[in-house]
Amino acid sequence: MKPSSVKHGEEVQQSRHDGLKWAAVVALLVVAVVGNTYFADIGLLYRVLGVVVLCVIAGLIALTTAKGRDLVELAVSAKKEIQRVVWPTRPETIQTTAIVLAAVVVVGLMLWLIDTLLGWAMSGVIG
Repeated sequence: MKPSSVKHGEEVQQSRHDGLKWAAVVALLVVAVVGNTYFADIGLLYRVLGVVVLCVIAGLIALTTAKGRDLVELAVSAKKEIQRVVWPTRPETIQTTAIVLAAVVVVGLMLWLIDTLLGWAMSGVIG
């Protein structure tokens, strides 16, 4: 929501309600956890459905808060940014992967060689 479309009084009113909304979210999540434990003798499918429904309701309530709207705005911006990314072509990806694998093999061989030489040196010193 753009700041210019919201009056100052409405922002204050919404922020007062945000606390109640977050309290409702926490209460719903507590009910989901406690209810899942309390109804342990009921089938797993029904308990999972109950927890999922309560979590979805809690999520929807959370999205109506100022922080929830900011999260939605961030997600929309991230999606737009991902669409602007220039992804590498298949040959570029294969070439880069081959370079990385070759570098890993070379460094691994160097470390093995250093380890082997130091091991021989220590064996010679120790006896």
